[in-house]
Amino acid sequence: MDNVKNNWWQAHRPTTRRLVQLYSALLHNAHVRGFIDGSIYTGKAKYACVPGLNCYSCPGAAGSCPLGAIQNALASAGHRAGWYVLGIVMLFGVTLGRTICGWLCPLGLIQELLHRIPTPKLRKNRVTRALSWSKYILLSVFVVAIPLWYGLRHQVPLPGFCKYICPAGTLEGAMGLLAVPANAPYYSMLGVLFTRKFVIMLVIGLACVFCYRSFCRFICPLGAIYGLFNRFNVIGVKVDADRCDRCGACVRHCSMDVRRVGDHECIHCGKCMEACTRGAISIRAGRVTLKAPEKEGVPGRRRPGRIVRGVALAALCLALTWFNLLDPAVRNDVGQAQTATEATATPAETEAPDATSYESDAPIGHEVGQQLEDFTLACYDGAEFHLADARGKVVFINLWATYCTPCVHELPYFSDLYAAHREDIAMVAVHSGLVTEDPGAFIADRGYDMPFATDADDKVNAIVGGNGTLPQTIVLDRKGVVVYNQIGSVTPEALAALFDEADK
Repeated sequence: MDNVKNNWWQAHRPTTRRLVQLYSALLHNAHVRGFIDGSIYTGKAKYACVPGLNCYSCPGAAGSCPLGAIQNALASAGHRAGWYVLGIVMLFGVTLGRTICGWLCPLGLIQELLHRIPTPKLRKNRVTRALSWSKYILLSVFVVAIPLWYGLRHQVPLPGFCKYICPAGTLEGAMGLLAVPANAPYYSMLGVLFTRKFVIMLVIGLACVFCYRSFCRFICPLGAIYGLFNRFNVIGVKVDADRCDRCGACVRHCSMDVRRVGDHECIHCGKCMEACTRGAISIRAGRVTLKAPEKEGVPGRRRPGRIVRGVALAALCLALTWFNLLDPAVRNDVGQAQTATEATATPAETEAPDATSYESDAPIGHEVGQQLEDFTLACYDGAEFHLADARGKVVFINLWATYCTPCVHELPYFSDLYAAHREDIAMVAVHSGLVTEDPGAFIADRGYDMPFATDADDKVNAIVGGNGTLPQTIVLDRKGVVVYNQIGSVTPEALAALFDEADK
């Protein structure tokens, strides 16, 4: 029996690469509590790009997706240069190249797991090799041309690939959020765009079942970018030219559309080492051998391996502790949520203009029929927005960000409404605490005449029950009672109708 168990384990034990992939996926999505409460992590770590393709909107995402950051930077090219994004992508490319695809990308892991489903498989051929160039077309059109066009011509951030194609955005972002019961009310927001992207995700997922890493090979623009660095990357598969006899076994046994080991299609997975009868292939970091053919052996590697595993485990534990318990952004959300809960039974006790006429006994909260906890924000024009001072007026609160396409589209609607009912409306547009460019300069450049502020510590986001998804609009009647609180875009007609409803 023991022999049977041992044989089964030897046949099914995860490889080193599989363990690294699982480790990387968890590290990319270290904000585990996001999958429980349905919120998006908005701490300072979100300023940093992770190496693999992992949606920014995934509830667990602890960093930004480099592909989304590239599109955002190009869309803002008329206002600032995206040197940080360019630098970090070049750093990833020079050090790792497509080793990121083979070892670190969470979406790469998902594709490989799908391919393990028992079905007939499509082997690579001339057609797949030709199709492998299509990702460079998608890179040129959806990642470069569309964001640049909308950013320079229309001054609107439009991440073309993220909005129209990316399956990671649908699977990790949209479905990751909608899978949480607390976000069930958002089902009504789903429209044609989500349906189209959902179908695209299913088609890509089905293709991965029959064809190895279909998304990586034919679609992924990030893989296309990293592939440009494969000739120069420091860490990856290297061939010892003195030992190689040019038999071609490495290329024949590779599931990717490579023409030679290490070219732009190579993901440096190391499978070619097993096919090489000469032991000429190894994974190296410069002159340091990280993984060599089993038959050669590497004396003295057991202890350093344990040290590396120990350090990696400690780093993972530290990341999970930080992003779920210690990060100020996470602690603030918890503290503010508890404060709001404790105050639910007690109405706000603040003096405001005409307090006698416009006082309300509604409980504190963010749902329709409740009144928001009081807050004060410093606006970009030097004034302050104090919610308690807005009693007697209809209040519009808009949560937005410069990198959010629907947010930028609807800002003129709020500005026009404010101009038309200035005496009867108290309005503030609150920028996300995650600032990728100067919101003040962005606003001044467009000449909006309404109060703007930044929610630097995400206090307002917690008070209104936001989960990081933008845009979000909150409307209060003259007594401060919530009559509308929804995530999603609004139209001028909808805003006018909301004003009429709150003005009753």
